[in-house]
Amino acid sequence: QVQLVESGGGAVQTGGSLRLSCVASGFFTSYAMAWFRQAPGKEREYVVAITWGGTDYWYVDAVKGRFTISRDNGKNTMYLQMNNLTPEDTAVYYCAAGPTVSESSYNLWGQGIQVTVSS
Repeated sequence: QVQLVESGGGAVQTGGSLRLSCVASGFFTSYAMAWFRQAPGKEREYVVAITWGGTDYWYVDAVKGRFTISRDNGKNTMYLQMNNLTPEDTAVYYCAAGPTVSESSYNLWGQGIQVTVSS
């Protein structure tokens, strides 16, 4: 069964850190992986992506220098280290997988996990 399961969300104060994990089952290698987020009342946003080999990355400007994506193909797991969080980072974060890092290519999704940053 192909599945993505996120963990590690929660509530922190401004300036805090969280690490999200996404465990894949039924597949992992040869897929690009990404994190999207959706804040209340806003459209889903493509935040960060990593190629299947883990050597190339893409970050939206708003998180550059604060968020770090990584993956461990041996553990079928992707991580998102989020530092210096701000209330603008509050959203439901979704793990996604697809054949390329093109935003429209992602066709496998996790259930989402809440991240809340208070001021």
